[in-house]
Amino acid sequence: MMIRLRTMFKGQKVIVVCSVVLAALFIIMALAPWLAPHDPVKVNLLHKLEGPSKEYWLGTDHLGRCNLSRLLYGARISLGFATLIFLSSLSIGVVVGSLAGYVGGWVDSVLMRFCEGIMAFPNLVLVLGIVGIFGPGLMQVLLALMMVQWVYYARMCRNMVVSLKERNFIAAARISGSSSGAIIRRHIIPNVLRPIVVIGTLEMGWAIMDISALSFLGLGIQPPTPEWGAMIHEGTGYIRSHPELMIYPGVMILVVVMAFNILGEALSDRYGIAKRQ
Repeated sequence: MMIRLRTMFKGQKVIVVCSVVLAALFIIMALAPWLAPHDPVKVNLLHKLEGPSKEYWLGTDHLGRCNLSRLLYGARISLGFATLIFLSSLSIGVVVGSLAGYVGGWVDSVLMRFCEGIMAFPNLVLVLGIVGIFGPGLMQVLLALMMVQWVYYARMCRNMVVSLKERNFIAAARISGSSSGAIIRRHIIPNVLRPIVVIGTLEMGWAIMDISALSFLGLGIQPPTPEWGAMIHEGTGYIRSHPELMIYPGVMILVVVMAFNILGEALSDRYGIAKRQ
């Protein structure tokens, strides 16, 4: 019995470690107002560019703002809004993909051709175009990323539904008199949700990088709101004298993206789910 448990834990070690890291980061995100020792946007030029101390554990930036507080609050933007993009894109994609795959015919053709039209453009290029049209800002970035991400979930969901709707349990549900809507809700969506959520863990890493990249370019989160990509941008002017202003947020992005990617790869291998290329 002990050998069997040890083997199971060994196989899940990567999943457990990544899950613990991400859970800790989400807890930090939720508790940022209580964990942050200082106001993240309060300017104090008397303490600008200070090194680590008892008052400022990670020092201060060029405006005297607490680096630790800004990192903690930055997690709320990077993680919080990446999660919002994931859940919104997943919801739209599952609904559209289930409808296209189950109904078929011209509905499937129209919806999938639309998805393919969006997928023909590189993600970041399309997002930059949308943000360029509507202007920089948080809401514009969120809408742009959601418009790009949902099509992948829709395509994956549609392909799985096409296979599922020929199964015996779906035929039995039709014979019993269940409506198409009831079949999609009770039988189709529950069966496609897990593999799509697994793939979604990989997409979370891309969403965080996209948010940070757009903020770094000045198209996303606007100052003085703390966000990891924007913090890297603000630190570029001090790369020689105070490189830690770029290193701290860069390390946070690296840890979060690696945790999501490794978790997604491990879950995909464990459940035999093909990853999006």
